[in-house]
Order: sequence, then structure tokens, then C-alpha cells
Amino acid sequence: MPELKPFRAWRYAPAADLANVTAPPYDVLSAAQVAAYAARDARNIVHVDVPPQTPAGYAGAAATLDTWMGDGTLVRDDTPTLTLYRLSFTDATEASRQVIGVLGGLAVMDYPGNSRRDATAVLPHENVTKKASTDRLDLTRATGCNLSPVWGLSLAAGLTQALQNAWDAAVAAGGQLAALKEDGVTHEVLPLSGADSIADIEALMRSADVLIADGHHRYGVAQQYRDERRAAGEAPGGPASFTLTFINELVADQLSVEAIHRVYDGVPFDALRSALAACFDLAPAPAPSPAMLAEMKAQGRLVLLAPDGTATWLTPEPGAFDGVRNLDGALLEHALADVDGLTVDYDHDLGEILAGLGSHTGAVLIRPTSIDEIRRTATEGVLMPPKSTFFTPKLRTGLVIRQLDE
Repeated sequence: MPELKPFRAWRYAPAADLANVTAPPYDVLSAAQVAAYAARDARNIVHVDVPPQTPAGYAGAAATLDTWMGDGTLVRDDTPTLTLYRLSFTDATEASRQVIGVLGGLAVMDYPGNSRRDATAVLPHENVTKKASTDRLDLTRATGCNLSPVWGLSLAAGLTQALQNAWDAAVAAGGQLAALKEDGVTHEVLPLSGADSIADIEALMRSADVLIADGHHRYGVAQQYRDERRAAGEAPGGPASFTLTFINELVADQLSVEAIHRVYDGVPFDALRSALAACFDLAPAPAPSPAMLAEMKAQGRLVLLAPDGTATWLTPEPGAFDGVRNLDGALLEHALADVDGLTVDYDHDLGEILAGLGSHTGAVLIRPTSIDEIRRTATEGVLMPPKSTFFTPKLRTGLVIRQLDE
């Protein structure tokens, strides 16, 4: 079952400027962004979380982390805790939003697949592209720690209210709130040590499935690391049987999901357009803009972008997608399946896509995946195509570190 376990968290000392010592997850950072965060502070988490991918690089990351644990840069909770984590922001529709979740050690479980099951489970929500790099596994081996958390969605009804109740109780009891604000997002974390609140959250977690929202590769690494440690003699239920995870409830007001658009190469633009015309009705569209993204959702249309920036509405033709799951990524996979030589890349940033159009065959803007489709993934055991969802805002790495020693 998806057990969530408290642990003695490592945190930056209270005097640290969290905006300068924490960073977004390693897998959304460019090399330039890593360098910029590293330059902010010699103690920024990227010095550990994004080392050179060499044996010396991983050993150096481990040595740096050990130094921080010894010199007071990082301090450890006296007792096992969960950590409440709240994000406040304005979403793409300019609505004010607040998401509340909890950081803990989530049980590392094997995915049940499509087989009938009689217990709650941890489930993937999309197929993932294979990664040849063993970077995260090598870093875990070297440091003995979980750094960037997995993001999970719980189907447990009432989890949001339970977390808010726990937050209010912890604040009333004088809990140590830590916060930072960057890129319009306020991140707040609050350690939770109250036995009753932890027990309530643990019980809710065991009662329902957890869907991996972001961090499929990290969870896969946790599965590998667990198996390694068990082969070396660690008992089931030991430290490697859990991994650092942020959990919030799978409900609309607790999720902000953006689309990951498709950028195509490898064939002439006319070949891409012709293949799409076999399944979609094509009509001239205005210049792409954030407002267009909202209209796409309302009208049920996608948008084809030519290298010169010309936009074309793509409206699915009746009957063209019978038997295809109603996800834009799945529709495009079906429409373009027979285009030899076509390659695809992914980008959620409309501005970056527009800036780079001239160097690509073209692009297709898609709509965000609905909450209903995400829930269907969990309840029916079906998987979305790769890069179907982009959950925002991104969690901060370095607010909580889980050491694999207890």
C-alpha cells in the first residue's frame, strides 16, 4: 500500500536565504541555469544535486553534502517528521491559486500493471521515454540521500482538508515556518511532528492509490536502488524501501497542469501539414498568443505552426480518431504514425517555441490534459503518451533532504 513515512529531515539552517540555497529540480534546469544558481551561493543545492556526471563528480557531491551536514549549513530534525509544503501563485489564466501537500518517505512499490488488484497501489500516469544515463542512481549511491522529490497525487478524498487542518494546528503550536518567493511563486514549508496529525495523514495515504505526477524516472531509480540494497542484505521496510515524495490530493483546485507542445523535425513542412490534413480540418488562425491557448481549450482545437510563424487551426475530423484516446498527444501520434523520418521534441514554453520556429519543420500547440483524464489513468490502469502533462509550479529542491540511514 502507498505508505507515507515520517523521517528525520535535513534542512538548511534557519539563517540561510532559501532563495539563494535552493533550486528547481535538476531535470528542468539548463546548464546556464545550473551555473546561475551555483553562483548565487557556494551552498546552493545544485552543487550537490547537479554534479558532473563522472565518478569524481558524484564523489565530490557526496563530500560537499557531508561537509554541510557537519559544519551547520544543514541541520537535522531531532525526531521523525512529515513536512507540509504550500505553494501560492498566479496560474496561466491569471487566477490566484494555492496548493498544499506533504513531503514524506513514500513506499517504493512495483507498479501493478493492468492486473486485477485487491489493494491500493502506487501507479504511473504516462509512458516515459527511456534514459540511458544512470545519473540519479549514481548520485543516490554516492550521497545516500534523496534530494529532488517525486510528485505524487493521492486519490484519498479529504486529504487537502486534513493537510490544512494540520497546517493550522502546527502554526498555532509555534511551528517553524520557512519560506521563499521566486518567479511569482511563494514556497512555504512547515515541519509536522504532532503524532495525531501524522497518524491522520498516514491513514489517508494508505486508503487510496497514489499516481506519480512528476518524477517517473526518480521513482524508477528508487525501485532500482531498493532492489540493490535488498540484494546487499537490507530488510524489506528499510531506508531504501521509501523515497522522498511530495503528495497532494488529485482534485482540480489542487493542480495546475500545462500542456507540453510538440516540435517536429526530419521532414518538409508540407509533409507534416499533409499528414495532419488527413485527420484534421485545417483553417487559418490568428497569431499565437496566451489567449489562443485558452481558446484552444474552449473550442476543442489544436494549432499548427509553420516555420514562418503562420498559424492554422486543427479541428479533429468526425470519425478520424475512432478508438483513439481523447488526448491531444494520442491524436497526434495516430495522425503522424506513418510519416517516415519525422522526429518530435517537447516544450511547454510558447515563447521559446515561437522564437525557435525558423529552425524546425514546425510545431503543434496542444491543450492541457484534463483532471478527468488524469483520474481515468489512475482508475482504469491506462497510460498516457509521453510528455502528456506538465505540472506547475515546480517543487523546490533543497527544502528537505532525506538521508537513507533510518
